[in-house]
Amino acid sequence: MRIIAASFIATLALTVYPAAQPAAHPVSLPDLLSIKQLSAPQLSPDGRAILYAVRGWENGTGRDAQRKDSRSHVWRVSADGAAPARQLTFSDRGESSPGWSPDGKIISFLSARQADGAPAVAGVEPAVQIWLMRADGGEALPLTSSKESIVSYAWSPDSTTIAFVARDPLPKEIDDKHKRRDDAAVFEDDFRLSHLWVIDVPSAGAASAPAKTERGDRRGALGTGREAEGDSARELTHDPHLAIQGAPTWSADSARIAFAAQPTTMVRDDRSDIFIVPSKGGLVEKITTNSGPDRDPVWSPDGATIAYTAGPNAAPALPDGTQPSYVGNDHLMLYDVAAKRTKDAASRDFDLSPGALHWTADSRALLFSTGVRTARDLFAYDTATGAYTRLTHGRITSLGSVARDALALVMESSSEPGEIYVATRIRLQPDRLDAKRLTDANPHARSFELGASEVVSWKSDGLTIEGVLLKPVHYQAGKRYPLLVVAHGGPSGAYLDNYRVGYGDGSQNWAGEGWAVLYPNPRGSTNYGQSFERANFKDWGGGDYRDIMAGVDAMIAKGIADPDKLAFQGWSYGGYMTCWVVSQTTRFKAAMQGAGLTDMASMYGTNDIPNVLIPYFGGIPTKETLPLYEARSGITYVDRVTTPLLILHGGSDQRVPIGQPMEFFRALKDRGKTVELVFYPREGHGFSEYYHQLDRLERQHEWIARYTLGAGARKSTEQ
Repeated sequence: MRIIAASFIATLALTVYPAAQPAAHPVSLPDLLSIKQLSAPQLSPDGRAILYAVRGWENGTGRDAQRKDSRSHVWRVSADGAAPARQLTFSDRGESSPGWSPDGKIISFLSARQADGAPAVAGVEPAVQIWLMRADGGEALPLTSSKESIVSYAWSPDSTTIAFVARDPLPKEIDDKHKRRDDAAVFEDDFRLSHLWVIDVPSAGAASAPAKTERGDRRGALGTGREAEGDSARELTHDPHLAIQGAPTWSADSARIAFAAQPTTMVRDDRSDIFIVPSKGGLVEKITTNSGPDRDPVWSPDGATIAYTAGPNAAPALPDGTQPSYVGNDHLMLYDVAAKRTKDAASRDFDLSPGALHWTADSRALLFSTGVRTARDLFAYDTATGAYTRLTHGRITSLGSVARDALALVMESSSEPGEIYVATRIRLQPDRLDAKRLTDANPHARSFELGASEVVSWKSDGLTIEGVLLKPVHYQAGKRYPLLVVAHGGPSGAYLDNYRVGYGDGSQNWAGEGWAVLYPNPRGSTNYGQSFERANFKDWGGGDYRDIMAGVDAMIAKGIADPDKLAFQGWSYGGYMTCWVVSQTTRFKAAMQGAGLTDMASMYGTNDIPNVLIPYFGGIPTKETLPLYEARSGITYVDRVTTPLLILHGGSDQRVPIGQPMEFFRALKDRGKTVELVFYPREGHGFSEYYHQLDRLERQHEWIARYTLGAGARKSTEQ
């Protein structure tokens, strides 16, 4: 990489804006759902162009015309900013995961669009396939015809082959049984695993006809290797104990592929390892020995090293072989391919978890983004010195790709939504990155009147606790405002000082209506080091609760919050904290519990990740540990609750099963408390349907405003 000194700046590439902008106005609830999300920026091999995905809500088609669907499409922008961005794909099924062939001649993406001429099957959704189009223009055509959807893929360095991951299709006899609804399922058994395939890419740059995916013969203990007759797609792994996770990665000579896999598809099973398989088929080699999770391998451009992240979990295994979940910093690991040795690159000077890894072109450094307190910054790891260097400071930065001496990034701030940036002339020194903005995906956002945000801190039990304070629009110092406190999920999570126009707690809509909003990062949060993240072991509802209450006290002491107009809400672990808060204090006038945990013993036995609770509660529920499970369950103190509580929950949530809100609702209702429970059909732990998201925003706003401000409080449904 060229070494040129440059302080960190962000400049906007030449963009033509509309002559007239809408009048400035506070953010409405529909506005919260209007922001397009940009992701996956991929630099072309010559560094001259960037592909990226743009996701937003679109009107449905045909029988679904009254619906809104979340779709992403592939866009392209020149890296020098000389030409505006343009949309490349338009199907009503959407497209994602854009990529370039290493020779720069072909653009690839994933889509479940119907291929031209392919017969539609009533009641059967098309599977996601790999599609190709020439980089210089032309029609996109499918490369694959996998029966099951493809979840990830990677180009070989020589541009001749693509490796992809897809779930095993059901055998015909099982598929026939399912069609007649003879489909009894054994719990935590009968896993349908995802395996690794390779397919040749036509030299012309597009498939004349999609290739079938057929399984080759078995060779050795773990691999397959024979190409199916008359077919270019070959299955490289078909072991009943290898469920591939994430995307594969290729060696520099295109001869081998590395990937991560675990024994089952259970969400609670973290026993993933890294493997290598010849790209032509053969024995699969396991290269990791850690009993905990090893994930996301990335092969260096020179072929010498495989980098990956690992959670060093030393906890004893449960009888089924799984472990209590690992809570703490992931370690950066380096595997020397020739010597077959692994180096743990963790450092006391870097007390954080590295994000998705990207090699520099010269294989001398790894780049990644990770959370640092209330920011997400870009870091470099020097493989020669072992030093970690923070390249940005205080921004919200997500690294997408590296090519030559350039980086493609998504960057945002508290006042601007995420956009595509390019950084060139990189110098791997602290706070030295020159980044130029290339896109303007949300021009309408310039008409939003936003409340200013501020990173605040306070003391709790001798610890310094941070959070983000969103101030009301047109805030006046010395004036007190209603305060909404929002607890984050996790508990291993953290609030960032990011752009707060989006689905969730209501954020800038509250600011536009004269509220202050506090987003605390209590002990147990990530981004503050491993000791802080583990500071809530055996203490849910203890120190974390005191940290949040101390934050409320601090906002009152600053003269910002009106102590008589306080409200609380949270989702997932934030929902647990909401349940806990209303059972411990009467200071809040209203609360919304979203997907919240209420009874920790029954939660352990019914959710899909019980292993996560084990480190936090000192073990599985036993005679010795049950007292803590019960003592830190909000339902234990239901008689104390006086705060009017709205409970929102996905009707198909397996992470926090529907028994959790039902138990608390029934206990409150039978005691004459003010409570309302709303289920959302088809939704899991998070909501994916437009009108469910909008209903959540409207319903929580109306409830909190009514019980905090009084019956005359207006409902926020329009500008």
